[in-house]
Amino acid sequence: MKTTNPIRIPERTCVGCYSQKEKSALIHVVKHDGIIKPDFDGKAPGRGAYVCKCADCIRLAQKKKGLERSLKCSVTENVYSDLLTYIEG
Repeated sequence: MKTTNPIRIPERTCVGCYSQKEKSALIHVVKHDGIIKPDFDGKAPGRGAYVCKCADCIRLAQKKKGLERSLKCSVTENVYSDLLTYIEG
């Protein structure tokens, strides 16, 4: 009798609240060629970090410098405002 493997859903950790969630429940922020930008499709190449799709986690990530730590560079205010605009709009 053949056993089937259960389907694994990829999980990632939010850099704001440190909770593990499905990849689809998080926003991917990527650093590629020195440019840092939100990757709302989750398919851009480069070094990445994830943050929850809620304003509190984005603000917490900014306060804790979670994106800076994960991407190993400084992150401008524009990246955080783009994330908040996406969440609120």
